[in-house]
Order: sequence, then structure tokens, then C-alpha cells
Amino acid sequence: MNRRIFLRNTAMGTAVLGLTPSTLNAMGKMKGSAVKNKVGLYSITFLGVWYKGNALTLDEMILKARDLGFDGIEIDGKRPHGNPLDMPTARCKALKDKANDVGLEIYAVSANNDFSSPVPEHRECQIVYLRELMRMTSDLGVKPLRVFLGWPGVTLHPEGGSYDIAYGIWKHAHLMFEPEQIWDWCREGLIESAKYAGDFGVTLALQNHKPVINDWKDMMRMIKEVDSPNLKACLDAPIMDDKSPENMMEAAQAVKDLQVLTHFGGEFGKDASGRIKDIQENHLSATGEPEIKVENYYPHFIKAMKSIGYDGWYSYELCHPLPVVKGQRVGVEFVEESARCACTLMKEMLKDV
Repeated sequence: MNRRIFLRNTAMGTAVLGLTPSTLNAMGKMKGSAVKNKVGLYSITFLGVWYKGNALTLDEMILKARDLGFDGIEIDGKRPHGNPLDMPTARCKALKDKANDVGLEIYAVSANNDFSSPVPEHRECQIVYLRELMRMTSDLGVKPLRVFLGWPGVTLHPEGGSYDIAYGIWKHAHLMFEPEQIWDWCREGLIESAKYAGDFGVTLALQNHKPVINDWKDMMRMIKEVDSPNLKACLDAPIMDDKSPENMMEAAQAVKDLQVLTHFGGEFGKDASGRIKDIQENHLSATGEPEIKVENYYPHFIKAMKSIGYDGWYSYELCHPLPVVKGQRVGVEFVEESARCACTLMKEMLKDV
């Protein structure tokens, strides 16, 4: 078919359907916007660490995410979810197919790595762990793999998960070393890991998460020093000490097209009028003052992301100690309601902005 016949047939077909050029253009925009700014669920939310009750399996996570209204899931890289020892290629393919069958996407994997240890053997183990996660990420057909510089870890206790014990151990192990020495260890680990990422066709997404990284400027400094096309950014607003609109816009403009993933968190519920809001009572700012609520500061972050053309995922995570009611930590029902409300609120904020 030559060009003239093709154009004639196309015009005839659109005329029969009543599709004008402006209608076709609008349809194209609708199709493009349909794949942007999706809201996903980070599987750590249902890992069985912070609430009273068992963890969900990844198969159960897929169904739970769908039922709660999310568009996809992000897999945490540890047991019982995404430890690469439990995720051979066949398992990854089966999990990806299951997600596709229910209309969800596996959009990211998250590592729990620590390149900051003063013990060389520990750092080398972390590189091996991360390389195995890259293989798993590739087998899942996923591009972003979220990474840390330093990660103290989480300790499990009969009363629930805790950061305090692990952070105390991490802090003690680093007492004799200057921050620049720790920084150098982390950079070395990330440089080597970025080379492996290229082999597997995945992208490492460095999060602005403490320790080692204190703010987004540290995150950007490390990305520039590693200087690899396989290392990009995961800028998260909730862990920014300065949540002013000005600081979030400055951070966004610094990151620009390096931004490949972002997370939001908190506890969410409905007030007496049915309005969804951030109900968390115990999160504090760096100064110890009560922190502003998610619904008040996050629209500014969304605006900052839109200003740089970010059209990726907004991933919900619930990964902190939860309320204790009548001497008992809340159960999975609390988490389900929080996740459902978080999904609805984020979609509303994305639409409004």
C-alpha cells in the first residue's frame, strides 16, 4: 500500500467512526496520561513486622494490592517476600504472569543493603546480595532497584519490629571512623554495583535515606561521584527534614530526569465527615516538633515532580512501629484500612495537582 492509498483509507475509516482529528488527538492524550503517575504498594507494608499478625505471601500481596485499589506492587528484597534465594527465574516469571493476570504491574524491587560497614567482608557480602537482587529484578522484567548507602536494619521482637536495636549496633560499629571514610566505602560499593547493574539491564535508584545520607544534597553528591548511567535517584518527600515548598522544588530541579521512583508513607484513616487524612500521631521533625501532615505538604512535592516531568510511580509504604491499643499492637486490619485510604488520597492529590 502506497502512502496516498494509506492516507485515503485512514481518512475514510475515521470519518465512518466519526473521529475528527481533534478527537483522535484527545484520545492520544488520554492514552498517554493513563500510564502516568500510578500509585503502587510497597510490600514491606504487609511483611508482618509492624502489625500483630502474619506476613502476606507475594501471591497474596498481589491480590491484596488489587483489592485495595493500587495499580502495582514493589517487592521488598528480603524474606518472606523478595529474597533472591527464594526467587529463581521460574518463580519470577510465574509471579509476573500472576500480576499481569489481575491487571497489576510489578514496578520496582527494593534492596536492604549496607555498604558502610567497617568490616570488608560485610561490605563484600552486601555487593553479592545486591548482585543477586539485580538478577531477580531483571527476571521480573523490572527496571528500578531501590538501594541505600547505609542501612542498620530492623530487629524483630515479640512485641513487634524495632529500629532502635539495629541502629544502636550500627552506630557503635562506626564510632571510630570519620564520616568521609564511611562515605568512601559506600561509594566504592556503589561503583562496583553499578557495573553489575549494567550487565543485568537494571537501574539502581539511590534513596535519600539516612544514615550516611543526611539530605537530598548528599544523595545527589553520591550520584555525581559514582557517575554511572546505571545509577539514578529515588527522592522521597517524607524523609526530607525540610518539607517547605521551596526546598522540595529545589530538590526536584536538582534531580530532574534522574528521578525514577518515589515513596510516601504514614497512617491514614477517615474523620467523622468521611474525609481521608493522615492520622499518624507520633512522627516528628528533625527538631522534635510535630511534623506537618501528608495532605498538607505532599501536594507541593507533586507539583515539584510535575515541574520536572516525572510521570513514574508513587509507592506507599508503612514501615514504622504502629499504635498500641489496650496493650496490643494493632492488627492487619489497621494496615489494610491505612493502605486503602492512602491509595485513594494519593490518587486524589495527583488528580487535583
